[in-house]
Amino acid sequence: MSDATGPVLIFGKNGQVGSALVSRLGNRPNVISLSREDADFTRPSQAAEAIRSLKPSVILNAAAYTAVDAAETDRETAFRVNTEAPSAIAMEAEKCGATVVHFSTDYVFSGDAATPYGEEDRTGPVNVYGESKLAGEQATLDTCTRHIVLRTSWVYAAEGKNFLNAIRHLAISENRLRVIEDQTGSPTWAGAIANATLEILDRLSSREDWGLYHLSAAGQATWADFAQAICEKCADPPPEIERITTEEYGLPAERPRYTVLDNGKLKKAFGIQMPDWQEQLDQCLSE
Repeated sequence: MSDATGPVLIFGKNGQVGSALVSRLGNRPNVISLSREDADFTRPSQAAEAIRSLKPSVILNAAAYTAVDAAETDRETAFRVNTEAPSAIAMEAEKCGATVVHFSTDYVFSGDAATPYGEEDRTGPVNVYGESKLAGEQATLDTCTRHIVLRTSWVYAAEGKNFLNAIRHLAISENRLRVIEDQTGSPTWAGAIANATLEILDRLSSREDWGLYHLSAAGQATWADFAQAICEKCADPPPEIERITTEEYGLPAERPRYTVLDNGKLKKAFGIQMPDWQEQLDQCLSE
């Protein structure tokens, strides 16, 4: 990344991954970060215009429509933000020779598997959010030569609206929490995603390993396991966790039941070993 001539452009600077990238890149020269106010992805042309005017060497697209339930009734906006905007970014990047790092999701899978998903495994999203993210990663892969697409999983951060902070808040005020037990994934800290992304960029300067990679915490947990770990670290005494089914909880959008990702390709290409989800939780809380 140090060899790049144009700036590093970060889209989605106020999101979980975007914020983590900004905090780690902020002291480097030639980094420009844009929020929704600067480049509104519901108008994909704004993302394209930003690239044309700034002429970046590297584009980190951490902007996304992530409201899984809302997407069911707002399909148009989900696809505009998650598919059309990344497509516009990829087209402009191809014209100016920029490298695009695009962040995708484990929700591109159906969740029918019993072992971790590899990059070549068949996709089959069960909700609109997953469909829109799958179309966005495909547009990036098809349109831009210099691409790295990173599928990640159950992202959280110390700041913002996410599962970690919801449970931390409830752990202090409630004696008992009802948490879903029949969905399994790998809770992944945005800080670990950002750290790995910068390692990838630094190593790309010597080897051009373009493609699709899985980038999530090692190990696996249910939402109830994750909640239990959070409560034990954040409340004394911790509340009791009542383990319930997805149906009992009742959500508008269907969720894949198993979305653990295999990070083997990432390790082979870049030598990156992602920490276990419990270690990442400790790192997040200490930071």
